[in-house]
Amino acid sequence: MLTVRMQGETTTVAQLPREIDYDAAPLVGAQCEDLIRQGCATLVLDASRLEYLDSSGVSMIITLSRRLDDRAGTLRLAALNAHYQSVWTLLGLDTLLPVFPTTDAALNAPAAPDGMRTTEDMGEDMGRV
Repeated sequence: MLTVRMQGETTTVAQLPREIDYDAAPLVGAQCEDLIRQGCATLVLDASRLEYLDSSGVSMIITLSRRLDDRAGTLRLAALNAHYQSVWTLLGLDTLLPVFPTTDAALNAPAAPDGMRTTEDMGEDMGRV
């Protein structure tokens, strides 16, 4: 499902599968949770192969972001296609978790600016996605 492309001491780049739906989201989420338990503080999810993402996949990504926030870590999403980039923006998720054009851009990005909303801020707005 999830393919780890690069794993450092505290940073991991993982390639998302082509489809994240109701059946796949828990499996992908569990794999990411394992990476976090192993010490990953910055998790970059490479979405360049992603062709289908349903609400359970969006919820899984938000949950991962919260888990990393709780550990003073960071989730970064990279290379979403144009369709899902527009959905991400339409849902207002770009204020929670910006999308980077490439994994390199995500890896080299500075920490989130002070004005960025956190997953806790979004929790009340989004409810359960």
